[in-house]
Amino acid sequence: MKKVLLATLLAFSGAVLAADHEVKMLDNGKGGGMVFEPGFLKAEVGDTVTFVPTNKGHWVQSKTVPEGAEKFLSKEDEKFSLTLTHEGVYVYVCPPHRMMNMSGIIQVGKPTNLKNATKEVEKIEKRTTEHKGRLFEYLEQVK
Repeated sequence: MKKVLLATLLAFSGAVLAADHEVKMLDNGKGGGMVFEPGFLKAEVGDTVTFVPTNKGHWVQSKTVPEGAEKFLSKEDEKFSLTLTHEGVYVYVCPPHRMMNMSGIIQVGKPTNLKNATKEVEKIEKRTTEHKGRLFEYLEQVK
């Protein structure tokens, strides 16, 4: 009985402590044109991230997620919420503005899949025509 009560309390406390984060999809922001703000986010398992299209023509698509996590794809011009279920690095883009390096990174806990995330960042950066290096700057923040 005590074990069941303790497990219930721990599960409830995790839900209460989970944070809600907002990432804006912008035509122009502090980081330049076609940008997610923040472009790098540090979060914990159980946190929720809501992507907000503050300008028209944006949506979000995962390119790399930790093993066991589901890939994601939002609809154009709609808010999209994602509950972070697995520890690791999530790399995402705005598909129509990928060439402009409209991309971002979420680190959840330990960077368990850093090698795969780095490979994806290299691919994205290689095909970028504008804002080169932006995604590498976000990757450097992963610890």
